[in-house]
Amino acid sequence: MGLIAVALLISSFTRATNNSLLCSLAGSYTRADADSDSSATSNQLLAILHYATSRVVPQQSLGEIRVSFDVLRSLSPCNFLVFGLGHDSLMWSSFNPRGTTLFLEEDPSWVQTVLKTAPNLHAHTVRYPTHLSESDSLLSSYRSEPDCLPPKAHLRGNTRCKLALTSLPSEVYDKEWDLIMIDAPRGYFPEAPGRMGAIFSAAVMARARTRPGVTHVFLHDVDRKVEKTFAEEFLCRKYLVKAVGRLWHFEIPPAANVSDGSSLSGFC
Repeated sequence: MGLIAVALLISSFTRATNNSLLCSLAGSYTRADADSDSSATSNQLLAILHYATSRVVPQQSLGEIRVSFDVLRSLSPCNFLVFGLGHDSLMWSSFNPRGTTLFLEEDPSWVQTVLKTAPNLHAHTVRYPTHLSESDSLLSSYRSEPDCLPPKAHLRGNTRCKLALTSLPSEVYDKEWDLIMIDAPRGYFPEAPGRMGAIFSAAVMARARTRPGVTHVFLHDVDRKVEKTFAEEFLCRKYLVKAVGRLWHFEIPPAANVSDGSSLSGFC
């Protein structure tokens, strides 16, 4: 039933895309536009076929998926950054037709496995410098490093801050992301990278936004201690707008738009 529901969600998105196409025909419509729409619709139809015929269930529940789906439906085409690559990646990409959806995955062999069945996905292998076992020390020590704190906190080249992800693809740093999904890296055994750096880096990217609007950050597995603790430290309870199952949805404004003084003293 869950897979059928996912296929129906994608189908509803495809209808919306086609309606947008019909409306655009009333104005100027180029061959490039037609090629883009054709590619977007093709990817959506491929996703419907995949989930309608697959026995593999997406990592998130239907209720959790619906939270991000509703935001994507209102903002697409947009820039969507996803920490993680999995059985649901084709679905996320199909929800953002004509937008940029980029997946970051720690396991090179898993990237190759997923791309065999979904070669059109845009994915990069990344390395995380932390281990889950370090989470407590990272949380207690980051405030002693000025480059981890606003207003100096940044990512690219920030070797002084152990939480900053400094070796991501240039595309990650060069774009402003409208949505950031954190459902990776692994964080369920001591030697795993943990999501400390991903959560911190998402917060830094969101605060650095210069385009209008907020950055939507979706964090999965908040039933786990590290995810919950680091979310409350860097993504902030005051920006939490929705909680469904094990998913939290934050709307984080640019630091330049925050007038309560918190942007100068910390993340929250």
